[in-house]
Amino acid sequence: MRTRAIYGCAGAELSADERAFFRKTRPWGFIVFARNIVDRDQLRALTTSLRETVNDGKAPILIDQEGGRVARLRPPHWRERPPAARFGALYGENAEAAREAVYLNARLIAHDLAEVGLNVDCLPLLDVPVEGADNIIGDRAFARDPATIIDLGRAAIEGLMEGGVLPVMKHIPGHGRAAADSHLALPRVATGAEELSATDFVTFRSLAHCPVAMTAHVVYEAIDPQRPATTSPKLIRDVIRGEMGFDGLLMSDDVSMNALSGPISVRVKASLFAGCDVVLHCNGKMEEMREVAEEAKPLDGQALKRAEAALAHLSEPTAFDPGAAAARLHSLLGASA
Repeated sequence: MRTRAIYGCAGAELSADERAFFRKTRPWGFIVFARNIVDRDQLRALTTSLRETVNDGKAPILIDQEGGRVARLRPPHWRERPPAARFGALYGENAEAAREAVYLNARLIAHDLAEVGLNVDCLPLLDVPVEGADNIIGDRAFARDPATIIDLGRAAIEGLMEGGVLPVMKHIPGHGRAAADSHLALPRVATGAEELSATDFVTFRSLAHCPVAMTAHVVYEAIDPQRPATTSPKLIRDVIRGEMGFDGLLMSDDVSMNALSGPISVRVKASLFAGCDVVLHCNGKMEEMREVAEEAKPLDGQALKRAEAALAHLSEPTAFDPGAAAARLHSLLGASA
């Protein structure tokens, strides 16, 4: 039986220790970063090796491939993709063109991922940034207008799924107001619940059909002043599962980030107790992964059903001409320059 964890690895190929650990712990999935990537052939070999350790040729392997600042696949081996805000700017001029551009961009990203054995992208980002917030979101967001984000987020989800890649909407229930980078510190949001519902939460509520979502390491004081969303049973139960109606697979953001405190094993236990279906651990440090494994119990019950339902959305890509798509995307974006 697989366990409720997603792990990174340290380098461009698996060490003997990593192979043994993954075989023993059988995580639900894996995630790759720039440190794991050299070129197409190497990355394809790595994704094959990761799947061999759990004896599953379709095991989820994730990547953060947004475009702009957050992109693990980069030139010269992969084409650079624009940040989300570029599409939001086009939307202000021509909404139909922007929707098409986002769809094509997501299809092209999915094409890049599928070539090297990656089948989950941590995209789209549905956060609604506000004036004065930390720049950790910034141009990673489509816009400051929830309606624009919903429209373009839907196009991104469609593009990825039709390209054979599972989308992950993030950071549920919203990171846009955070005045701190949750990689470094724990952000606290004092905005009232009604305003949050009408702005920050509405994008996720409107796209709750997305098969996977990633939590925000953010405290929403009006709902749970003690715990960030990732470890808050109240927020996950009442807002994410309740108000938003999200019944897909809920994964934590990286439990090694500094927004969370205490030993790694305690963070994992708190995330799973709160209602996360699986936990994400990214840095590839073996001593920390062993701590995760202490608490990452077998994937069963409702969490298993959600994981199976999410993977059931994976299908072979629909017919697609990447050359024609790239030319069309360039034309659409060029028109907005």
